[in-house]
Amino acid sequence: MREQNLSNSKRKELKKKAYSLKPIIMIGQNGLTDAVIKEIDIALNHHELIKVRAKGSDKDERNEQCLQIKEKLNADIIHRIGFITVFYRPAPEVS
Repeated sequence: MREQNLSNSKRKELKKKAYSLKPIIMIGQNGLTDAVIKEIDIALNHHELIKVRAKGSDKDERNEQCLQIKEKLNADIIHRIGFITVFYRPAPEVS
């Protein structure tokens, strides 16, 4: 498990990059299923920086979903606003 200590400058840089991104994963009415977790994992491996939209859930439920994604996939939460959350995880190093 990697250490999740991004510097403020790195976090700012990622937030700036994420501004132009569109959400590529939608968490729908079924919530955070194993299939959604798997899709987020694939997207993080491919893109490193992604936006996820959580539809139809209240604020507390969205907070819980974000924390679950962070814990299960070892990703950093870069930015959250409304229904959109930006996640970052460096691509795995190829040996």
